[in-house]
Amino acid sequence: MAGETDLAKLLATMNPVLFPQTYVYCTVAYRDAARYEMLEPLATYREDEGLTLVLARSAADEAGLDYGPLLRRITLNVHSALEAIGLTAAVSAALTREGISANVIAAYYHDHIFVPEADAERALDALRALTVA
Repeated sequence: MAGETDLAKLLATMNPVLFPQTYVYCTVAYRDAARYEMLEPLATYREDEGLTLVLARSAADEAGLDYGPLLRRITLNVHSALEAIGLTAAVSAALTREGISANVIAAYYHDHIFVPEADAERALDALRALTVA
């Protein structure tokens, strides 16, 4: 099933949803990766320096992992094509105007934006404003 590529349609129908869970980014050495599978990371990414885990904060705390900022996830509930042009830029620009940092993960069906926990509601409002712009 192909995703949407038309930017106007993507923005008009993205229906951003803020999830209540707090997430964190952690990193572990590759040799230790198997012991962290039980934490059920939402996402992983292999970098030269180690394996990045995006985890529920509670899971990271239980495992005694160090992490940076507390984040909330906003999912854009539109099936965006991986080759769509401009969606990430439009989302980033809207959040930049509000002074909100963002980490975007594009998955097969949806884009997921991780924003600082303290800014989550404002980020959601900024993204909702894009749907009516």
